[in-house]
Amino acid sequence: MAELPTMIQDLALILMVAGIVTIIFKKLKQPLVLGYIVAGFLVSPHMPYTASVADMENVHLWADIGVMFLLFSLGLDFSFKKILKMGASPIISTCTIIFFMAMLGVCVGQLFGWSKMDCIFLGGMLAMSSTTIIYKAFDDLGLREQQFAGMVMSVLILEDILAIVMMVMLSAIASGNNPDGGQMLGSVMKIGFFLILWLVVGIFVVPLFLKSVRKLINNEVLLIMALGLCCAMAVFSSAVGFSSAFGAFIMGSILAETIEAERIEKLVEPVKNLFGAIFFVSVGMLVDPKILVEYAVPIVCLVLTILIGQGVLGTFSFMLGGESLKSAMRCGFSMAQIGEFSFIIASLGLSLSVISDFLYPVVVAVSVITTFLTPYMIRLATPAYNHLEHHLPNKIIKSLNHLSMNNTHTQEQSLWKKLLKQMAVNTLIYSILTSAGIAVMFTFVLPFFRRLLPGWELHWYANAITGLLTVVLISPFLRAMVMKKNHSSEFKALWAESNRNRLPLIFTIIVRGIIAVSFVFYIINYLSRFTNALMITIGLVVVLLIVFSRWVKHRSILLERLFMLNLHSRDIDAQVHGKKRPLYEGKLLDRDIHIADFQVPYNSMWMGSTLKELNLGQKYGVHVSSILRGGMRINIPDGDYMIFPYDVLQVIGSDQQFTAFRQALEKEVLGRDYEWENREMKLRQLIIGEDSPFVGKTLIESGIRDIYSCMVVGIEEGKESLSRFAPTRKFQAGDIIWVVGELDALHTLLNNP
Repeated sequence: MAELPTMIQDLALILMVAGIVTIIFKKLKQPLVLGYIVAGFLVSPHMPYTASVADMENVHLWADIGVMFLLFSLGLDFSFKKILKMGASPIISTCTIIFFMAMLGVCVGQLFGWSKMDCIFLGGMLAMSSTTIIYKAFDDLGLREQQFAGMVMSVLILEDILAIVMMVMLSAIASGNNPDGGQMLGSVMKIGFFLILWLVVGIFVVPLFLKSVRKLINNEVLLIMALGLCCAMAVFSSAVGFSSAFGAFIMGSILAETIEAERIEKLVEPVKNLFGAIFFVSVGMLVDPKILVEYAVPIVCLVLTILIGQGVLGTFSFMLGGESLKSAMRCGFSMAQIGEFSFIIASLGLSLSVISDFLYPVVVAVSVITTFLTPYMIRLATPAYNHLEHHLPNKIIKSLNHLSMNNTHTQEQSLWKKLLKQMAVNTLIYSILTSAGIAVMFTFVLPFFRRLLPGWELHWYANAITGLLTVVLISPFLRAMVMKKNHSSEFKALWAESNRNRLPLIFTIIVRGIIAVSFVFYIINYLSRFTNALMITIGLVVVLLIVFSRWVKHRSILLERLFMLNLHSRDIDAQVHGKKRPLYEGKLLDRDIHIADFQVPYNSMWMGSTLKELNLGQKYGVHVSSILRGGMRINIPDGDYMIFPYDVLQVIGSDQQFTAFRQALEKEVLGRDYEWENREMKLRQLIIGEDSPFVGKTLIESGIRDIYSCMVVGIEEGKESLSRFAPTRKFQAGDIIWVVGELDALHTLLNNP
């Protein structure tokens, strides 16, 4: 028999040990991530008392795949539209937290005399709180529906996005000896260019493709397609100088805007869990006890840096974002740990060979300690606020608590500001699309025509054909760049408001026209040797023809409408199937009143009861605004509506009311049957004797169902099959009946005197 490959042996060892350890951690109610890290330590070469992995290279390869799928799944949970709707508050808090914690990490590293790259990467690791661990802690503590938890999750989403950008920036820093400001700015512009390009093109192309094959794909095909798109974008991202994880995240965020997003997320989850587990196990393999003992003091200092830094500076950051002191402290204390992205950043540093070997196990140890302390930090926030409230002057407390109320009343944007912002965004997007179109044509189409039409004379025909096709390709983008927003309500209002506005408005059109002409000028200049004056004239004429062309106008409007339809397809689907949250959620008068979703458990004691019978308003002070049942939304249900298992109740109330409501919903459930092995149903034959108490009684009078919990399924009458036993028929001596019931019940019935 052939010898089993080392890869299979290692995989068997990793998964078996990880399975056993995670069961123990589940029993101890600890995050599974820590279980994976402990499992990795147990199977690592640093643990001499247990079996260890033979081929570390294969494990690292699986771990890289795990990072890619983890970020792909993160992208599926992410929506750029949600970020745009968040407003400035979470953005301010996120940027402030990352800046403060990164600086703290750099300073602590310098205090211990570590290298420059170690300090920079350490700052990046300390700036990233763990979305997984915090979400799990909120869930375990029953705080997920509370308002401060929503703010924390918004900041965590933004942190994850900035972590992707940070990884790209760290790669750029690591690749150069001493990157200056120009190089850093160039890296940022490169990230922005490809990010916008991939999102715009991806949201336009991918939903169209999925829609065209929707009737032909099942779950298996959809899974293969999703993973294929993920890997393809990872390859393309690596080809242009970014990490594969960045590309996987972008593809996930593109698929997040499609109708199939939730379905893909469920299908990909097992794959993510498998490779993600291997990644975290590989993290644990790098934990060296000797290094932990040697660096015990830095580990303790880093733990204190995170706890105190997030507790103080995190609270301050959330207050800058507009949160009250109490809410800001609950938010800041909740984020006092590091997790999966810190490991990913550390893995990046090791793969680039720019950080020391000791830094990885040190960060893992810090993550383990802070993860264990996370629930205690969350619970500590309220007592800490109460302590401050007793010792600080009332005027300071009141002013801090009302800071968020003052920050929410922002003045309405001026028409000029709104119009110029929209024009700038449109010009940027269409400029990127135009640049990408020109790059594709010059990279692939131009060489093709030059090979097809060789020779000096035919060379000009190849250039002319390529230039004409390029202009046709980018014409919808150039027209939209020049003409879009010229007929908007803001433009018309400013035009009618004052004659002084008309010259600046015309100037905005001229500026965008010049940008469009410059693209045509670049194409002509690249493909010909005309004079500058002639090229500018040709460019101006071409842009004017594009602007006044009905065909280009129709094509431009069609492409934009199709893009917007793809962009909002998931929202439209959610509205149709009753999944979208009501728009009035953010307009409730009392800032402590908000909306949360609660799912009725399958074994809830509330099922079958009407809202009137449950009397939730009187008991808990909450109001049920909607019931989501399957693909249907029941808005403003009256008291006669009955509750069913798995109903999703949209409830209006405060954090305190939600806590009481959640506890009641989870507590008032039917007990689980742990003796299910004894509930097996058996079929037995019963012969009615002359002395049987059933003789002369009907089926109802016998009490076989009510008293003995058994059921008569038929009577033998000499036929091939059993005959039905009529309820009015009386038992007679010698009757042979067949009954069904549990074993104990049948035993009691058969032994009845």
